[in-house]
Amino acid sequence: MENSTSSSDQKHLAVTIYNTNLALIKDLRSIELPKGESSLAFKEVSAQIRPETALLKSDGLSVIEQNFEFDLLTPEALLEKYVGQEVSIVRQHPTTGEETRETATVLSVNNGVVLRTADHIEMGIPGRLVFPDVPGSLRDRPTLVLEVHSQLSQIQDVELSYLTGGLQWKADYVAELNKDDNKLDINGWVTLTNQSGTTYADAKLQLVAGDVHQAPPEGQYQVQRMHKSIVREVAMDAAMSEESMFEYHLYSLDRVTTLKDNQTKQVALFQASAIPCQKEFVLHGSDRYYRNRHDEMEQKIKVGVFVEMENSKENKLGQPIPKGVVRVYKNDSQGSLQFVGEDRIDHTPENETMRLKLGDAFDVTANRKQTAFKKISGFSEYHYVHDASFQIELKNAKDEAVTVKVIEPIPGDWDIQNESHKHSKPTSGTAVWYVEVPAMGKTTLDYSARVKY
Repeated sequence: MENSTSSSDQKHLAVTIYNTNLALIKDLRSIELPKGESSLAFKEVSAQIRPETALLKSDGLSVIEQNFEFDLLTPEALLEKYVGQEVSIVRQHPTTGEETRETATVLSVNNGVVLRTADHIEMGIPGRLVFPDVPGSLRDRPTLVLEVHSQLSQIQDVELSYLTGGLQWKADYVAELNKDDNKLDINGWVTLTNQSGTTYADAKLQLVAGDVHQAPPEGQYQVQRMHKSIVREVAMDAAMSEESMFEYHLYSLDRVTTLKDNQTKQVALFQASAIPCQKEFVLHGSDRYYRNRHDEMEQKIKVGVFVEMENSKENKLGQPIPKGVVRVYKNDSQGSLQFVGEDRIDHTPENETMRLKLGDAFDVTANRKQTAFKKISGFSEYHYVHDASFQIELKNAKDEAVTVKVIEPIPGDWDIQNESHKHSKPTSGTAVWYVEVPAMGKTTLDYSARVKY
């Protein structure tokens, strides 16, 4: 005899979701089992459960064998199970409404139904098909069937824990710049997606931020499911608490929530206001400029626009921030909010810098040309010394002065021979200039570099 348990027996449900399409489910139910060996059908588990990770815990209960049965009851599956067996065809007279019943054998269900009656073969379904029973191998819901041995014959608490796919979460951030581009407000959201094949009702929800390693599978197991539409639910009435856990960070929702199958849900992660930030104009070069002679170089080069902020308590943040996309908005002169750019950030610990590229400047451009290239010494393509001189003209069509950060990656051993503006050397292969460009004006950066390979 098979004993079964469903979600109606649940006493507690906990769901921990990782960044990598992985979740840990802990399902505590109160069930009654007979003493000795019996079969327990644990219904409403995830359709993407990894059965080898299942662990059933209870005092006085041991597991002998377990089977995950995912062959679900559908009209197509029921017909397939009855190939070679008899069913009843119920037909209704089109005028009198009288029903007649006839016995037929299901011959095939490939690309249509083929039936054999007493005197002929029929294709398709000529009426209602009536089946005598549901085969035991078909389940109405994904079910983990366990052969267990119980030392007790009474109601007991049993917890099933397992890993599953089909549950994902990601962080999204909405930020608003102030008028002067030196402060921003930011709201963090967690977007949860459940496509695991089951619903998790009134669950304690926790999220793990970090890159958890998983052993690569030797083979891949997939459960095929029909595509369903995804609904969207927004919740703003609870924030999430955060704590360190091993080498990761754990976020816990301060209330229970329900994750419906094929649903996307959003919950608030955090809010912070008036965070100090810096806007920066950046022009990136290329090390290829220093290897050969270039008669023509780039004109009207785009200058990137970046916003940078420190994730510190002094800046009204100071918490581990999960990776995700930051979308930035700003009010126009009429007070209407406009989208100004987005960028993806990685996991950001406390006291680290968040740097966002929002786009390219419209009013700040650059022209670059090589003014000289001279070989000093060397005997092959990969062993030589040469001098290369450049001129970068920066133009500013704005009503205010700007500072452009010019970043030049220079290969080999190098030295700046002369320059119109003082450079810095933050790394062995990079020269950086900060060039002020007046309002409605231009500034020219001239420099020469000696490069040794």
